[in-house]
Amino acid sequence: MTDLPRRAVTRTAKLAALPVGVAGRTAWGLGKRLGGRPAEVVAAEVQARTAEQVFRVLGELKGGAMKFGQALSIFESALPEDLAAPYRATLTRLQDAAPPMPATTVHAVLGAGLGADWRRRFRAFDDTPAAAASIGQVHRATWEDGREVAVKVQYPGAGPALVADLNQLSRLGRVVGGWIPGLDVKPLLAELKDRVAEELDYGLEAQAQQAFAEAFAEDPEVLVPRVVARGGNVLVSEWIDGTPLSRTIAEGTPDERDRAGLLFVRFLFSGPARAGLLHADPHPGNYRLLDDGRLGVLDFGAAARLPDGLPPSMGRLMRVALEGDADAVLAGLRAEGFVRPGVTVDPQVLLDYLAPFLEPAAVEEFTFDRQWMREQFARVNDPRQPGYTTALRLNMPPSYLLIHRVWLQGIGVLSQLGATAPFRAELERWLPGFADPDEG
Repeated sequence: MTDLPRRAVTRTAKLAALPVGVAGRTAWGLGKRLGGRPAEVVAAEVQARTAEQVFRVLGELKGGAMKFGQALSIFESALPEDLAAPYRATLTRLQDAAPPMPATTVHAVLGAGLGADWRRRFRAFDDTPAAAASIGQVHRATWEDGREVAVKVQYPGAGPALVADLNQLSRLGRVVGGWIPGLDVKPLLAELKDRVAEELDYGLEAQAQQAFAEAFAEDPEVLVPRVVARGGNVLVSEWIDGTPLSRTIAEGTPDERDRAGLLFVRFLFSGPARAGLLHADPHPGNYRLLDDGRLGVLDFGAAARLPDGLPPSMGRLMRVALEGDADAVLAGLRAEGFVRPGVTVDPQVLLDYLAPFLEPAAVEEFTFDRQWMREQFARVNDPRQPGYTTALRLNMPPSYLLIHRVWLQGIGVLSQLGATAPFRAELERWLPGFADPDEG
């Protein structure tokens, strides 16, 4: 592979082949069952083979296909264990790895972005990527002044491939949703498509990263690398070492996972207040636990501009919900556009539906884990639950779309960590309107 596959017919064919492969494995499984194999054993083998093919293809294609796979990886903790097990390893691989592009292609992008004499800007440059993700890969290098730097290089053709993949995945619709049962992928795909232009613009990313770096410059708990240089589809930042959060999830001690979870929440919620920005790509590949205990944060291609911070209505609504005021919750949701005019909703049924999501804010210390996440996921997707039809009547205002996705994905990361921490205190500190109803 010389660069990111760009021909629409090639990419479309690979994506379109996925449901065919799923059908083939299902038929293969049926044959095995007819041959006398136990149903549960056959089902596990089908799930494992499906997971491997789906996420291998998404990783190979990079672009929107891989970005979608990374977004799905956050929701692994919501799956029942019998479904989650075969997906976990392949999902995790997508969080911080992908097949790299050749050195000749990398050099061409560097030349276009930093000039024909780009090598003069570096004392050393490693052609082997340190990380490869959905629209770019990162190389370790030494800058001309001696600083260790991370050089982010965008895949040629990333823009068209990103759009084409997301369009194709949207057309596959129901089949794509079946990869993670119960998850409605349409809003996720629509929101990813809406962010395409920003994620491809390394100029916007550099601005967001530098704003975060300045806001957290003296922070003893969070490290954001400063931008060193930018040109075209190349972004050079200070290098940071550390343990990827995906490894902490898999191998970390309880204390390490608890600390990672607390700093993760603190960074996400404090960003809008301190930098006027929300880091909007909270998957574990973008975080590192440093040896000195700080949380390192990477990749600022997706950032929500919130110059006035998080909406105070979020905090006020959470507070009145915790107080059990069902009528006030419904009135607040109507005022914010979550309940459209003319739509009838029972206030108490609505509050009962929302209450379990508020558990982390109702107690001084809370433990996120996969079991809690699975219970919520199963509950909201169960038509027998009283709140199911109520939820279908709710609307997501455009201004909350990105915040909502980050919130859900953040909960997914915390559940993977199994983190225990005083999360309520973080809300009181950083979420306007939560501790003080007159704030904002």
